[in-house]
Amino acid sequence: MIDLLPGYKIGQAQDARVKTGVTIILPDNPAIASVDVRGGGPGTREISALQDGGLIEQVHALMLSGGSVYGLAAADGATAWLGGKGIGYAPGPAPIPVSPIVPSAILFDNANGGDKDWGQTPPFRDLAISACEAAEASANEGSVGAGYGATAGLYPGGLGIATERVENISVQAVIAANPVGSPFMPGTNCPWAWVYERDGEFGSRRPPEGYRWSDPQDTKLAFLKAAGQSTVIGAIMTDAALTQKQLKRLAIMAQDGIAMAVQPAHTPLDGDTLFALSLGDKSCERPIDLAALGAAAARAVARALTRGVLLAL
Repeated sequence: MIDLLPGYKIGQAQDARVKTGVTIILPDNPAIASVDVRGGGPGTREISALQDGGLIEQVHALMLSGGSVYGLAAADGATAWLGGKGIGYAPGPAPIPVSPIVPSAILFDNANGGDKDWGQTPPFRDLAISACEAAEASANEGSVGAGYGATAGLYPGGLGIATERVENISVQAVIAANPVGSPFMPGTNCPWAWVYERDGEFGSRRPPEGYRWSDPQDTKLAFLKAAGQSTVIGAIMTDAALTQKQLKRLAIMAQDGIAMAVQPAHTPLDGDTLFALSLGDKSCERPIDLAALGAAAARAVARALTRGVLLAL
């Protein structure tokens, strides 16, 4: 299991029969948040509330789910669970219920062979409640949670976590990898992100000697006919004290990590969506410091995406 940054917990649940799952990120306290969307076929909930200039700056949880549009119901389960514990914005005195803010993003895993004959009772609300109750300060990777039914190109996808540091500030990526593109260099088992590997986490795979690029044959492009059937979703968490505007830039820079680990990336068929969360007090005021942190966030995304795939193989 991977330890999370202080102040964050992750809960995960999956259904082996349906071949899908959910991952929830639960900050110990409301966290300042922003989001960036780069894919052409996203599926999201409450991301407009995080736009600059709006009322909302903090969230009580983030939900990542399989199931495509059906997976958006996972946020209903998380909202009900949080509300039952009195966690959320209080718009007025009791008996007015609190309003938990749970932005979410979904990925398409509905064509992976699982039993999707759920009628009017998709499993995602119940999976979300189970994930909330299982939340811990560490998390598993690979075929778990939102990455349980994912695919990456023509390979199994998965959920991965990776941390980078810039001096005393940490940034941690949680990525559910289900991209159209391939995470491997064409004709090899070497990840595109091999150059960012830490401590042999990718099995020390390297490009063959004299390697030359060739047209990839291991993407989903030949098999997809409609938008919204793949995506990379996830979150970047930091212990730096960032404003919502700074978090927006962090999320934008972090999206580059997808292109560092997958080719092609950000296609019309993907729904690439990354959230950014701040829960800490470490100073990051200068633009040059934010630039360095954003570059580290991109590396963390590339590594987390690759870890999720390799640990699912």
